[in-house]
Amino acid sequence: MLLVAQLTFAQFPGGMAGAMKAPGAMNIGHIYGKIVDSTGKAIPEASAVLMHKKYDSVSKKTKEVMLKAVSSSAIGEFSFEELPIMGSLKLKISAVGYKPIEKTISFQVMGAMGKTSAPAGNNSNPMAAMSGMINAIDKDLGNIKLSEDAVQLQNVTVVSTAPLLKMDIDKKTYNVTKDLVSAGGTALDAMRNVPSVQVDIDGNVKLRNASPQLYVDGRPTTLSLDQIPADAIQSVEVITNPSAKYDASGGNAGILNIVLKKNKKSGYNGNLMAGVNSRGGFNMGGNFNARQGKFNLSSAVMVNAMHNKAQGTTSRTTFGKDTTHVYQNNTDNTNGAFVFGKLGLDYYITNRTTISLSGIKVHGSFKPNSMIRSDSLDKFGNTLNYNERATTGERNFNATGVQFGVVHNFAKEGEQLTFDGNIFSGKNNSLSQFTTNYYSNKDMLMGNRVQKQVADGTNQFTTLQTDYVNPITKKTKLEAGLRMQLRKLTNNNETYLLSPSGDWMKNSASTNNYSNTDNVYAAYTTITSSIKDFGYQIGLRAEASNYNGLMSNTGQKFSNSYPISLFPSIFLSQKLKKSQELQVNFSRRINRPNFFQIIPFTDSTDLSNITRGNPNLVPEFTNSFEFSYSKNFKPGNSLLISLYYKHTNNLITRYLDSSYGPTGKLYLINSYINAASSYNYGAEITSVNKVTKWWDLTANVNIYKSQINVSNVPGATQQDAMLSWFGKLNNTLKLNPKLSMQISGVYQSKTNLPISQGGGMMGPPGMQAQSSSQGYVKPNWGVDIAIKKTFMKNDAASVSLSVSDIFRTRSSMQVSTSPFFYQEYFRLNNPQLVSLNFAYRFGKLDVSLLKRQNFKSSGTQDAMQISQ
Repeated sequence: MLLVAQLTFAQFPGGMAGAMKAPGAMNIGHIYGKIVDSTGKAIPEASAVLMHKKYDSVSKKTKEVMLKAVSSSAIGEFSFEELPIMGSLKLKISAVGYKPIEKTISFQVMGAMGKTSAPAGNNSNPMAAMSGMINAIDKDLGNIKLSEDAVQLQNVTVVSTAPLLKMDIDKKTYNVTKDLVSAGGTALDAMRNVPSVQVDIDGNVKLRNASPQLYVDGRPTTLSLDQIPADAIQSVEVITNPSAKYDASGGNAGILNIVLKKNKKSGYNGNLMAGVNSRGGFNMGGNFNARQGKFNLSSAVMVNAMHNKAQGTTSRTTFGKDTTHVYQNNTDNTNGAFVFGKLGLDYYITNRTTISLSGIKVHGSFKPNSMIRSDSLDKFGNTLNYNERATTGERNFNATGVQFGVVHNFAKEGEQLTFDGNIFSGKNNSLSQFTTNYYSNKDMLMGNRVQKQVADGTNQFTTLQTDYVNPITKKTKLEAGLRMQLRKLTNNNETYLLSPSGDWMKNSASTNNYSNTDNVYAAYTTITSSIKDFGYQIGLRAEASNYNGLMSNTGQKFSNSYPISLFPSIFLSQKLKKSQELQVNFSRRINRPNFFQIIPFTDSTDLSNITRGNPNLVPEFTNSFEFSYSKNFKPGNSLLISLYYKHTNNLITRYLDSSYGPTGKLYLINSYINAASSYNYGAEITSVNKVTKWWDLTANVNIYKSQINVSNVPGATQQDAMLSWFGKLNNTLKLNPKLSMQISGVYQSKTNLPISQGGGMMGPPGMQAQSSSQGYVKPNWGVDIAIKKTFMKNDAASVSLSVSDIFRTRSSMQVSTSPFFYQEYFRLNNPQLVSLNFAYRFGKLDVSLLKRQNFKSSGTQDAMQISQ
């Protein structure tokens, strides 16, 4: 009776006023039902979302928002209580593997109340009327049947695959998992097929003829490319002109970001792989991923063993008081292996907040040995001396990386706050013995010189960063962040000479023990917006840095502090008709000299390859401009054309200088200088083509011209500017549904030596053309081929066979010149390497674990909030 009175009272104007005082009194509706499939079997963990219309005082419009959401029970039942009985509601029901449905819900209370208030003469039954009102606010929806979707998850069948190359106007993303040639290799092998990236036979990587920064999962790393297995990589992002959001360090090169595999599919899945090559190397490993509830686990362990062989020659003519000619022939063999492990955990605290923790561990041990035969002749061709230098040794390294991250999404769509902590550290040690035998007429031993070098070191790279994104309007977005990068390095090199008595005598002149710290502090902000089809991004980054160094064996200290520098970036884009877009961008970057480059220590372990740092180096600054045009064609074809120009002041580059010894002999010393300036401009074209249903072709051509201005260096010879080009061609052929082939080729024309951004003191022995301001590289090319066969149910297993450098043409031929010398250098590394690899993937998608995704698929942000 109280219920009837309340409903009746609610009809009248006076009752309406009371209802306004107690709005909860109208929320008495109740609906329930059961979700089943076409056979009547209950569907558990299906999502049921109730929507209602609400007036938005800001937009002055009525919009549909979520009221409540639940998941069906183990027997498919669901229930909603305390629902408003006025107005209509919309019920949305969805489940993985089934088509979603929508139902309109109305309680029809007014009709029931009309029966209650009917005149007495209508022979109405008050109790029956009351029962009708109760039925009106308590609705049983019965069994709600969902029909199966056409896309089932019973058999995990891939209906579409990610492309080998995805092109955006600001970066290119290369899908390494689709690369057949690099299977079983390292990141260096993967880089050979990445557009815009050049890799020489010694593993030096260039991006538009300069050394890029290396990132792993968006953060700097101490790992080198030969310490990362290719099978652990998901993709490689090539960023040729980074915005203010990125680290300004790196000079005139861009960024290569290696994205490691991390599967977030619900259920579990993984891969096992193993392989061998024709040099006796092998690889094996696997990865495993599992997600359940609020946890996501990813792990990987891989082993790579290698037996590398290289050969080369060096011919140098030195001009001095007495012109001499030195001819060297060298062979290098390196045997060893490394183990790579990765473990990561994501915990979804709520649907808006996620914390992540991951670790990387790498251990390697290698035994390099080499033989260098040197023949010295006078200007008439007579032998002055002949020696053979044998090097044996062992080097070990251990690298550890820990990454911690927090991501929080606010209620406002697109607003996000992140925090990242990244620590990479490493330890290394090595022991090398150099035995040089001196001969007369190549057949009579005149004497020998035995040296031993003992080295160890540590490095630590710590990065702390926080980023905030706020979409101010639908078209305008503000981004801001803070970053602190701390780097600490120690290294101890001690050289010993074997005395005639058989004792090791320490050579203090060749002993070098040092440590240094290098810190960079940065802040940035960017504004991104658009006006119709015109978009823009304006950014500004501020960075300050300092470093301190100590040579502990001599007590020498070095320090420098660089004040705050500003690095603006501007990106403008215009979308055109028919899937076309134009973009113009500008950025300013810096490259600071590292401790290896400024340390004044002279390494004379190899008198033919003396190295020394330059403490007078200053940072270099680069202004970069780029204009790009992109066009998407059907089906699956795209074109990207870029014009670029880079100008650098105070370019840091290697330089071969000369000095006379106490006996009057002329020695060449490899050091570093600040060249007055340099420029580099060119045009790059990248095209992704689906020639036929079975043939995909990716082409990349870079035509460029560069020159280094050394007019500020007394006695330096100015090298002429050189027009060069570099090209890559990658063909993927689908011979049948289970058999595919990949053929890739690369060509490098004659070009200036690449600008060197690094420079350790422990480079390989032997005379090399190392100065980018004094030499050029001769043309070279290479072709790789691979074939892959899949088998077993759902193509879970595969076997691939690949051959790298099938024509033995991927060599390095360099020429260096100056008023003091002329040198030619040749090197060939691991030609015609045959690799055989096997892979097996396994997994199970647990439909009940996709609950979170069900809510996200409803298309409303409010639904994401309730799924927790």
